[in-house]
Amino acid sequence: MKFLDQAKIYVASGKGGKGCVSFRREKYIEYGGPNGGDGGKGGDVVFVSDQNLNTLIDFRYQQHFKAKKGGNGMGKNKTGADGNDIIVKVPPGTEIYNEDKTVLLAELLENNKKLTLLKGGRGGLGNSHFKSSTNQAPKQFTDGEALEEQWVWLSLKLFAHVGIIGKPNAGKSTFLSQVSNAQPKVANYPFTTIHPILGVVKKFDKEIIIADIPGLIEGAHEGRGLGDKFLAHIERCKILLHLIDCSDINWKNNYLTVKNELAKYGKKLIEKKEIVVLSKIDLSNENFDKMIKEISKMTGEKTYKISSLNGVGLEELIQHLFKKCLIEND
Repeated sequence: MKFLDQAKIYVASGKGGKGCVSFRREKYIEYGGPNGGDGGKGGDVVFVSDQNLNTLIDFRYQQHFKAKKGGNGMGKNKTGADGNDIIVKVPPGTEIYNEDKTVLLAELLENNKKLTLLKGGRGGLGNSHFKSSTNQAPKQFTDGEALEEQWVWLSLKLFAHVGIIGKPNAGKSTFLSQVSNAQPKVANYPFTTIHPILGVVKKFDKEIIIADIPGLIEGAHEGRGLGDKFLAHIERCKILLHLIDCSDINWKNNYLTVKNELAKYGKKLIEKKEIVVLSKIDLSNENFDKMIKEISKMTGEKTYKISSLNGVGLEELIQHLFKKCLIEND
């Protein structure tokens, strides 16, 4: 299924039903009096988070969501039926913004959370409400309340334990395809990943979700390359797995470039727990110990080395990821 992380939709609640003007008409009852019923309430617009969804692609094919209006009141003091709510299902992690994206209206972070965004209009009053000692046969009634409507933006930020970051062609997709059942596109050119890919890694009765984030280049926080919208997906990752292509002679600059983009983007991305990994060690003849020592000096943490093609170092890295993720969840 194609990934889509932003969508603009139109939502509208239901209008309230009209009140009724009616009088009791029965044989042998001379003064029946008013018996007009009230209108029914209009339906609400309700958003529900569903863990079975992981993309907003469905909103490409349906952009308009309207709740049903309330039924009109009837004689014999019968109230009109309430309009049905419209249920809009979205993936957990969805944020709802106003039309110009300046105000965050709501967010649904957990599974099966419900949010009423727009209320349906209340039903109007029938003429039975207007009877008084001086007005025994009122013909007044009220219309139902108007509906609420607006265009909103949906923005999805992925939930993942681990987010894989790095320069384009750093080996992120190959790594994910080796340690999970995900099947990202793998090719020997930059930007083979053009949208985030999720993979699940299982170990005994535990599992972690790993997200392959499209490669970052200098200026990504300003929209260069594939843009800064993919940086938003890193916000909810607990740990960042930073892959460095050790076969690239500019490996150090590549690492610092990505770190700089995280810092410029803000949202405290630079403060997230980071695990640095030298990838593609099968393609390099460099002195790995020297490289690891230099990186560890900058990060203060252990640096790993792997070859996704040959499987070297993958098991040790996965064990470390599980350990760190379990600690983060506690």
